[in-house]
Amino acid sequence: MNRKKLQKLTDTLTKNCKHFNKFEVQCLINLFYNLVGDVTERQGMVTGLDRNAFRNILHMTFGMTDDMIMDRVFRGFDKDNDGCVNVSEWISGLSVFLRGTLEEKMKYCFEVFDLNGDGFISKEEMFHMLKNSLLKQPSEEDPDEGIKDLVEITLKKMDHDHDGKLSFSDYEQAVREETLLLEAFGPCLPDPKSEMEFEAQVLKIRMNSMIYKYLNVCVVSSMEGHSESCKRHGTYFSTMPIIV
Repeated sequence: MNRKKLQKLTDTLTKNCKHFNKFEVQCLINLFYNLVGDVTERQGMVTGLDRNAFRNILHMTFGMTDDMIMDRVFRGFDKDNDGCVNVSEWISGLSVFLRGTLEEKMKYCFEVFDLNGDGFISKEEMFHMLKNSLLKQPSEEDPDEGIKDLVEITLKKMDHDHDGKLSFSDYEQAVREETLLLEAFGPCLPDPKSEMEFEAQVLKIRMNSMIYKYLNVCVVSSMEGHSESCKRHGTYFSTMPIIV
């Protein structure tokens, strides 16, 4: 993508993004096209991240392991349901995934946990998610019974209208009373360590590029006898740690 198109795309996506500034949006766009390029090398020309590529990012970068949850996170990003996360969906999805407000994260998590998309989290859905997220104990004769008991305990805690399933209203009220219930049915948000490492890595890629370009300008300017700018900033760059 040439610089003019990148600038236009960055401006457009920044206007619609609540939690990233222009610099950060450009960093994430660059990362997106790097990731798409990796997929293209393996599979031929693609325009976005398919389910497998996206799940690989969730697993390798954010440590997610539950296939069911990762599929639902993918669906949460893929708003147009075309089986591929495009650059706009990438930016808007990460905005909530990494920096969303509690309200935004509650809506996102509820959509992840509502496996069939009917607007409720049923007992069956709770059972499947908890079964996948809990470790089985070898000594248990019937581990499913323990999970069923946990589902009943969860309903007692969160089902405020006592209809045997969780509406968003039930879920929201429970989370506002106890924020640890946000990911009650499995981890679908990055932990703080993964989040910090991801953001640091994205910014590192962009910062290295900026330093490299600046130093190239300094070299060219020096050769042409116009090195005053580099001299003014020489102390800064001589003491600045170069991240590799």
